Amino acid sequence: QVQLRASGGGLVQAGGSLRLSCAASGVIFSIDAMGWYRQAPGKQRELIANITNGGSTNYADSVKGRFTISRDNAKNTVYLQMNSLKPEDTAVYYCKADNVRGKIHRYLEVWGQGTLVTVSS
Repeated sequence: QVQLRASGGGLVQAGGSLRLSCAASGVIFSIDAMGWYRQAPGKQRELIANITNGGSTNYADSVKGRFTISRDNAKNTVYLQMNSLKPEDTAVYYCKADNVRGKIHRYLEVWGQGTLVTVSS
């Protein structure tokens, strides 16, 4: 069974930085895109960044220039470097992997458990 485990969340002051990691476990042959989403209290979950297995990236306008997504295909891990954090970045951050090919099954989507990021003003 394939699972994603996110880590790296925490409490940081405005202007600070955090780095999130999300590692996929299980027998994995390949993963297509990987991405980060966030959900603030009372709001819908939104895509903030994703990256293809070839390294092409896409960012939400709200995080462009501040957040950087990267991945290590050998480790089946995606990262999110978050700089210049603002109070409005406070949310639970989720990672997602698309089209995960395992030993027996193919998973169209696999979600991580979420990690809380709190930015104080």
